[in-house]
Amino acid sequence: MGATLKDATAIAGIGQTPFAKHLPASEKTLACQAIVAALDDAGIAPSEVDALASYTMEETDEVEIAKAIGAGDLTHFSKVGYGGGGSCATVAHLAAAVATGQASVGVAWRSRKRGSGPRPWKNTQAQLPTPGQWTRPFGLLRPADEIGMLARRYMHEYGATRDHLFNVALACRNRANQNPAAVMYERPLTREMYMTARWISEPLCLFDNCLETDGALACVLVSAERARDCRQRPVYVHSAAQGLPAQHHGMVNYWNDDPLTGPAWTAARHLWKGADLGPQDVDVAQIYDAFTPLIPLSLEGYGFCGRGEGAAFTEGGALEIGGRLPLNTGGGGLSEAYVHGFNLITEGVKQLRGTSTAQVPDAATCLVTAGEGVPTSALLLRS
Repeated sequence: MGATLKDATAIAGIGQTPFAKHLPASEKTLACQAIVAALDDAGIAPSEVDALASYTMEETDEVEIAKAIGAGDLTHFSKVGYGGGGSCATVAHLAAAVATGQASVGVAWRSRKRGSGPRPWKNTQAQLPTPGQWTRPFGLLRPADEIGMLARRYMHEYGATRDHLFNVALACRNRANQNPAAVMYERPLTREMYMTARWISEPLCLFDNCLETDGALACVLVSAERARDCRQRPVYVHSAAQGLPAQHHGMVNYWNDDPLTGPAWTAARHLWKGADLGPQDVDVAQIYDAFTPLIPLSLEGYGFCGRGEGAAFTEGGALEIGGRLPLNTGGGGLSEAYVHGFNLITEGVKQLRGTSTAQVPDAATCLVTAGEGVPTSALLLRS
């Protein structure tokens, strides 16, 4: 996929609603607001939209969205599974459609009322999916419990500590403190606050877990040629990948030879194979951070450091602006908003446009990743 998609398409517009614990508008209204804002950002009329891509967990659907925004005839529409693992894949699907002539103007979006809505695992009346029968009866009821178990394994194997997880939480919070749109804007995090916070699923405390947010985001994808004539500086999709490793078992990786080698490793191999760049060429990264341990696991999976070195990589301000790999510069899921990772895509675009609230000087390449621990996806963007 990467070889045929290389720089053939570009993200021409981005849009978002406010983020909050509770927004009164419906998910459909929020979705339409974000999509129309993204189209306006690109200078493209809604009637020109002929492709849509979203998540299987998206509650809004193509028919209603297309009618509400005034889209034209649709010639491509797709949905990607596995929640946060699907974020980058929505853009990848649109890139494939535009690059092969199936469509000309694609829109990807995510609208979610997680802050004011129910948690999906609270419905105890629903029959367990088959993978859940191997986890929930043994106390792994929530994603936090499953990642908590992986984190404990990682600490045991490689000597990672809570200080390393704090490095992740702090970097994301520091960037959110610079971002007026972030839920945690002007709300600093200290080491004492982190170390004394209540447990959610030991060894994960409150600040190791993402926010619960209402909000919506969208982006517009067109051919590279057309993007050069749009309102904003183009951000090219240099490479894209999805990853579902053999014998995968969501979150816990029970059947893998090594449960700490998750879907990121599979996605990364394909991503770099289709790119002219490598990890050493990435100026800034937006790495999926539903939970802090996903960062060191992803740093290893995407090749920024060796096996077992992800925790140590976070030391010495490595994830801060000016560090080895500035990370989640809008605040990420931990401190900006948790909308299944779509804000990582839009923040990557802002970095390469030079408009981020925590701008990395001269950033020209950005890695964006979707959820580690589930079938995942990734984008390598360049200016």
